[in-house]
Amino acid sequence: MGSPPGPAAETPTPAPGGGAVLADDARGDGAAEVQASLVRPSPGPGPAPAPAAAGATFLGRDPRAVAAQAISHVTPTTCQARTRLYRGGKLEREGFPVAEISDWLADESAVVWLDLHNPDHDDLSVLSAEFGLHPLAVEDAVQYHERTKLDRYHSHLFLLAYGVKLDGATGELVTSELAAFVTPRALITVRKDDGLDIGMVLDYWDQSPDLAGAGVSYLLHGVLDYLVDGHFAAVQAMDSSIEELEDALFDEKSRGQEVQRRSFELRKSLVMLRRVVLPMREVVNTLMRRDLHVVSDEMHPYYQDVYDHVLRATEWTESLRDLVTTILETNLTIQGNRMNVITKKVTSWAAIIAVPTFVTGFYGMNVPYPGFARTWGVLTALGVMVVVAGALYVAFRRRDWL
Repeated sequence: MGSPPGPAAETPTPAPGGGAVLADDARGDGAAEVQASLVRPSPGPGPAPAPAAAGATFLGRDPRAVAAQAISHVTPTTCQARTRLYRGGKLEREGFPVAEISDWLADESAVVWLDLHNPDHDDLSVLSAEFGLHPLAVEDAVQYHERTKLDRYHSHLFLLAYGVKLDGATGELVTSELAAFVTPRALITVRKDDGLDIGMVLDYWDQSPDLAGAGVSYLLHGVLDYLVDGHFAAVQAMDSSIEELEDALFDEKSRGQEVQRRSFELRKSLVMLRRVVLPMREVVNTLMRRDLHVVSDEMHPYYQDVYDHVLRATEWTESLRDLVTTILETNLTIQGNRMNVITKKVTSWAAIIAVPTFVTGFYGMNVPYPGFARTWGVLTALGVMVVVAGALYVAFRRRDWL
């Protein structure tokens, strides 16, 4: 594996388009330790995604018990670790001590996976010398709310991505952050919270044992496929929620306030989802570049499939944003129309009531008009009030004002 990094890298210098270009390290041999950052998209401003709730994965399982067979009980880290060893394209060992990784990597046919659950900076520092992890990548791996990106360093790639799940009851998008160090013969995943179910990734690997000979690209594909499937599921859930909103728009019982609140919640979640999904297009596309030598020819169609799913999720997200905006505008229009109908009805009834008010007021002036103090005068006044009010009622009903 690559040798440990030299002195700390210089501060990243700004690059056009919101990215960053990392300056070369001052290495003893004068070689560049860090190459340019490949993917560091700058999504628009917005609130940070809500982290996954502690204590359960997105599937409701205990995060410390999933993939129990891969848990390493002998590790120099204070956090929980999981290990797997593939050799010659076959799964040979899992749950072995972390300290044995360097011994296995001496074998050119060996590929190792190491997973760390919620490590701190000291935990990663223990492994940085072993794998040649760059200090900037280690820092990003323990910081929260970093951007989805793919950075290229001298001895490894650094990937940061998010798993997501939509809370159907509240419309809130819950996220789970994942960092990964990709070396030629090892994949190190760092889960910063409990949301991602790493057991699902192992299930994928176990369902495709014939691809294990592809090495790290096979392991990395399982991680990406799991994340992107989660993005797609969240978009589908949002689509279903928006369809329910469309039905609620024209409910006989007015639910304008509920529709308005739910629309704003979904729009906020869509903005967050876009910040997660959109950069994945560049991440996967960059991984498929031939000059990186990450994706083997055997795995290239599988990565292309993941890329297609990312494109579909991105396009679907954009269309849903437009649809939510339309729902908000339609809801306001419907509320305005209902207000007009109410105003029209109130005005019509006011016109009808004005007739008897006028007649009684006219005869209430204590002036001896025809029929004054006579029985027929009272009956005539009552008749005029009933006839005119009835005529107005019929006329308003015909015009659908009542």
